[in-house]
Amino acid sequence: MTHPRRRAAAEAIAAKDPRGRIRVVTDPDPSGPPTALRTADPSWSCVGPDATHHVVFQDDVLIADNFFPYAEKVAAAVPGEAVAFYEGWEGRNSGVVRLGALTGAQWAYAIDEHVPSLALMLPADAARGYRRFAAEHGGGWPYDVVIQRYLKALDIPVRIAVPSTVDHDDVPSIAGNSTHGWRRATFFTDRAPLFAEPDRTCPEFSVVPFYQYSESKCAVRQAEGWECLDTDRYLRRAGLLDRCEAGLAAADLPALPGTVCRQVWLTAFATGAVVAGLTDRDPEPAAARAVFEALGPGGLCEEYTGAELVPMIPLVRDLALTAFAAGRAAHRATADAPRPAPVPGVVVTGGDPAFAAQLARLLTDAGRPAVHAERLDPAAPAVPGAPDAVIHLGSPHDTGYPLADLLADAEKLGARRLVHASSAAVYRGGAAEDRTEDSVPEPPKDAEARLWWDAEQQCRAWGRQSGTPVQIVRFAEPVGPHAPLGGVLADWMLRAWTRRPMPLTEGRRHQIVDYRDMAGALAALLARPAGPEVCNVASAGYDETALAELVTETARRTPWEQAPAPAAHTPLMSTDLITAETGWRPSASVRNGARAQAQWLACDTHDDLVGLWA
Repeated sequence: MTHPRRRAAAEAIAAKDPRGRIRVVTDPDPSGPPTALRTADPSWSCVGPDATHHVVFQDDVLIADNFFPYAEKVAAAVPGEAVAFYEGWEGRNSGVVRLGALTGAQWAYAIDEHVPSLALMLPADAARGYRRFAAEHGGGWPYDVVIQRYLKALDIPVRIAVPSTVDHDDVPSIAGNSTHGWRRATFFTDRAPLFAEPDRTCPEFSVVPFYQYSESKCAVRQAEGWECLDTDRYLRRAGLLDRCEAGLAAADLPALPGTVCRQVWLTAFATGAVVAGLTDRDPEPAAARAVFEALGPGGLCEEYTGAELVPMIPLVRDLALTAFAAGRAAHRATADAPRPAPVPGVVVTGGDPAFAAQLARLLTDAGRPAVHAERLDPAAPAVPGAPDAVIHLGSPHDTGYPLADLLADAEKLGARRLVHASSAAVYRGGAAEDRTEDSVPEPPKDAEARLWWDAEQQCRAWGRQSGTPVQIVRFAEPVGPHAPLGGVLADWMLRAWTRRPMPLTEGRRHQIVDYRDMAGALAALLARPAGPEVCNVASAGYDETALAELVTETARRTPWEQAPAPAAHTPLMSTDLITAETGWRPSASVRNGARAQAQWLACDTHDDLVGLWA
């Protein structure tokens, strides 16, 4: 697939197949907005009548020698799978390739992220069906996101080659991806194996450390899907953070900018710990050097040019190799040490189950062991004995667990405290100045605000009747994975992903709360006897333009346009009270949380979002 301006390059790639099976497909509307999605339709549709598989190459690839006989063997051995012959060093799946290389695997299954589609092979019938799916569900989403959702809909796994047998050529991106910086494979071989051996075990890792957007993260498989969390948080859960920090403090650190040394150390240390839990075998030295040489460029390519990254590569590699060895040693030293699970005393209910389960884990990280339960069950309680607290993610629009039922169940369980997570929407339609907790003594006139206010009053009345302390926490618009989709930021992110302009209204201001700050504020309240009946919680405030810029930085660059003011808007609220009462202050990186939400919207929620905005 190519653009007419790069047809010559595409024809040179096509000529590499000794059997002449590659067809050059050009953009059907080359004067339109640059997007690979448009050219993907005819590229996947031109399947030969007798073909069993179909491979689509983008026009900026380098292909290993012996690739085509190798691909034929792979197709014969795994007829029902998608095969990615390339994975870039800048994605989550770069961590999958790194783990595969370090454990001696030739293949590894991708985790939830956009499918690496620079050189992708599908079974022929799946290839033929792509056009219809894209027509129904494309809706402007990026091509690699659409194909990820398509393969998930068909329940076709994506197998990644380790090492890659296709690399990314360093040419400008016509589709606008040059803003992502220098992009190459995590691990590339210039000669494909004589025997692909795809029938060997293809691991499916449950913990994947990766370095992306200058941040060290771990993707961890949970019951409700993948959780992506800061690596230091994962290491704390694994009981390895102190050893990691001690190793970093003792290391001879190279001269690298900012927090690069720490983020690289965290990533490589966690990688070593994960690898040690998978195999006792030492990795091949050449493979270890190669995958850690790709670590720095992959994590930093959005912020540094290729010329700036080249001198960093050996510094990052050597530091990462040291941290990798330290992580392996730490895992081995602690593998047999007992780590009793904390006894939960807090139950989180209501809201989106994935968001509530995520919040329960974050509360546990913050020292308030918690579990998630979709409903309180007096017959089979989620925690032993009466819970110290029930946190209910209330919403007047959630009919799955009516508030009256929640309150009755909490009373039967003997809950010692109820924390009702309400919303800043209770202030909708009020004056523009910062709202304090006593700003709505009477029922608000705005219909949406009144729904939230009524729910709060129901909780207060129940608390007086039952004698149970009740606290209301009014959160700003939540930001993070699995966050509700009704807010302005989520709406604008969806518009950005689907190439629709964001409607900006002059003069509006917005507040958001990072999902980790939500957990921190709740933990701070629970660490003390029940205090103020109502608290406001927010992480940051933005004017209209600044919020739009946050979207373009963390989701996709998109234009915006002026729009008329809505009938009612939620003003900013003061968070001075919770700080005075508990000492809590927002500490999470909101940019980090917004990026996590953007990636979740694009890549992690096939069932929820297929067809949305189509």
